[in-house]
Amino acid sequence: MSLLCTHGVRETVIPKALHYLEATPQTIHWGYFDPARGPALRVKSGDLIQAEAVTHHAGDDPDLLMDEKVARIFREVPESDRNPGVHIMTGPIYIEGAKPGDMLEVRYLNMQPRFRYGSNLAANWGYLYKEFGEKERVTIYELDPDTNTAAAHYAYDFKGKYLVPGTITRCPECDRQKALEGVRVPVRPHLGTAGVAPNVNGRVSTIPPGVHGGNIDNWRIGAGATMYYPVQVDGGLFSIGDPHVSQGDGELSGTAIEASLNVLFQIVLRKDFQFPSPLLETPKYWIAHGFNEDLDLAMREASMNMLKLLTEQVGLSANDGYSLMSVSADFGVTQVVDGRQGIHVRIPRGIFPHKGTVAFDGKK
Repeated sequence: MSLLCTHGVRETVIPKALHYLEATPQTIHWGYFDPARGPALRVKSGDLIQAEAVTHHAGDDPDLLMDEKVARIFREVPESDRNPGVHIMTGPIYIEGAKPGDMLEVRYLNMQPRFRYGSNLAANWGYLYKEFGEKERVTIYELDPDTNTAAAHYAYDFKGKYLVPGTITRCPECDRQKALEGVRVPVRPHLGTAGVAPNVNGRVSTIPPGVHGGNIDNWRIGAGATMYYPVQVDGGLFSIGDPHVSQGDGELSGTAIEASLNVLFQIVLRKDFQFPSPLLETPKYWIAHGFNEDLDLAMREASMNMLKLLTEQVGLSANDGYSLMSVSADFGVTQVVDGRQGIHVRIPRGIFPHKGTVAFDGKK
């Protein structure tokens, strides 16, 4: 079984199967998590899944961001069934043997853009909406796979308010404006939203992040990263969505560069440790999160979650962990536009002495 290592190499879990999960009107759920939703796929621990994640902003330029399969989702899923959130989620995936109290270790192995374009919306939920005269604006970006960068293709002002998830806009050529001439931004594909079904009755919006995962919007959740999600219902019922190709910490205007992705990942069922919230492991860092409508309280939650990691899993005393966070951990604002705001805190894995494997249950 693989465990967090300070310096070591993750143990390989040999998959028994590779599953393909296309995004279709039957295999997606738009805007919600729901434990009553039947699974689109059943897998065993260690299996690989190649899945399609479709952006709900494909309608910002359907000629560039849609193919017939994506168009079918927009055409066949009625607006009345796109609620209470906005994101198109592929799944859910039922993991055999997963029970409440377990953890899902999701190893994100590869993320490839489906198209060469993505969209950023300066939205009515953006942080500076009032400062920009309560106007909304779309910027379409073109991806350059040779340089792994993106450049603005054109921009246009969105008329009215962007209120309907999956709005389709056809911008005539005369309305297109130049934007960000000469500027290129790094492409770093990642999932804005992914997680398990919460243990509640009815639908839960995909917009706010929470213990189940959801709309964390941390750009580090890309290829090479591993996320740990606390299982809340039998089977876990894991889904992915809200694919991005680039985003900064904060997601200030309201969205990232929203773009559909093809995602390869492995799900490993973990029964040997628990953690109170989604936890991120990258090759260089451990990253804990905190969520709250109040950013100060999100900061406090992130601090306590990192302290829990350092004391219960790394084996430090509370006093040592507190000191270490102050001198070595980096806190950042993950996003301020999802209602429930986010803070992430990362600590370098390489600062710890090599003691082999650091187990999540506190045993080394």
